[in-house]
Amino acid sequence: MISKISMFIFNVLFFLTSFMLFANSSDYQTLTFTQAAELAVSASVDLKYSRSSHKIMEKMWMSGIREYFPRFSFSVSENDRLQQLGADSFIKNYGIGIDQLLFDGGRISMSRKIEHTELMLSSSRIDRMESDIAEAAISAYRNILSSRAILDIKNSALGILEEQIDILKEEVQLGLVLPVDLASAQINLADAKLDIYSLRLDLAEIEKQFAELLGFDELPVLTEQVDINRSAVLPHVSAAAGLAKEKNPDLIEAGFSIKKRRAELRYLSRSWIPTMRLNSSFGLSGPHYPLTRYNWSVGVNIDLSTPWIQNRFNANMGWEPLSGDFTDRTAMVQNSFSPLNDLSSGYGRRQIRLALDMEQDKYNTALERIGRTASNAVEKCMLAEEKRKLALEAAAIGAERCRIEELRLSLGQITRLKMMEILIEQTQREIAVVEAAIYLLEAERELERFLDLDPGELGNFAALIFESL
Repeated sequence: MISKISMFIFNVLFFLTSFMLFANSSDYQTLTFTQAAELAVSASVDLKYSRSSHKIMEKMWMSGIREYFPRFSFSVSENDRLQQLGADSFIKNYGIGIDQLLFDGGRISMSRKIEHTELMLSSSRIDRMESDIAEAAISAYRNILSSRAILDIKNSALGILEEQIDILKEEVQLGLVLPVDLASAQINLADAKLDIYSLRLDLAEIEKQFAELLGFDELPVLTEQVDINRSAVLPHVSAAAGLAKEKNPDLIEAGFSIKKRRAELRYLSRSWIPTMRLNSSFGLSGPHYPLTRYNWSVGVNIDLSTPWIQNRFNANMGWEPLSGDFTDRTAMVQNSFSPLNDLSSGYGRRQIRLALDMEQDKYNTALERIGRTASNAVEKCMLAEEKRKLALEAAAIGAERCRIEELRLSLGQITRLKMMEILIEQTQREIAVVEAAIYLLEAERELERFLDLDPGELGNFAALIFESL
């Protein structure tokens, strides 16, 4: 009975494991721009290390709240002396001490704010690193699409050129064409084959690097395509500038830097405020166990440290009962004063103020520039759209010309070699269309990154703006 249950559990686990493996493998049979970016981010070792380091920094910051609570200390000592001359002595001491911060002028609070700002800066840098990794994957994806589309065009053109070469060979045998024309055509064909071979090598290398970037052994099917007929949907310049001022990563990071400098300046501005700590102790002592004597003490420490003076004041009082009704009371007051303690540290506040002014100027400059940059990015997309349209128009005109030249070839008005040259020119026009479409994708993605949008969100953002108008 037990063996049957074990076999049943094994079969269930095997089925679940197989199903999970199949599900995980089937998730990436196809790949989009967004999936490629997510996979590249998840496969990055440097990014994983940076995130782990950031989590450790967050835990360290959380543990810093311990500074607000009392500090406890425990001490144990046994001093046994065996003497040849005199009486032996046995002293045993057990003590506990408590040290509590009463007032520090907000130093700990300011220090924690500075550390928290550094955490936000670190998080912003990690986000930037993640964005760069995702953008590298998207760029590689676009390069593969472009190379594949161009390779398809060149392969199609190569087939047409080979057909023309076969016809030329027959025309040479019939004496209708000179052998030198055939040789020139064969040179053009050889150049086309060499160009295709080089493009295939480059494409294979790009696909290999892209697969490694995503953590794959083999590249999945890429579902995105180069749509040469897709028109760009762009937001208004003012809307793009407004979103950039709100979500631009550079501007956000500059804002964090300003917050950090301000916190540092407030921290130094409060350095002249004295700190006050309360300390107390309780101890047990005696020559043997159980310990019969006890003592306690309480005191206060005040520390005033500035670039000009350093003053430390300590006051302490204690109480220890003796035999009978007698008690031993102690009190101590101590004050130390050091003039001109650290004059060089007095310039630290000026340095922080100067750094804050610089960060503020950089932020204001970036804020003024961001509108122009957003406008230029939108205009770049518009120019890329016009370039795509002109490339499409040129390719259409070129196709019409090829049709007319074929008629002229049939009428004997041009040579077949000339027709092959015209076909090669048309191939370049079709390649220019693909390159213009890729350039438009790059311009749109550049604008999306500037606005902190995910791949493909530019059109949705523009549509929302148009609906709100």
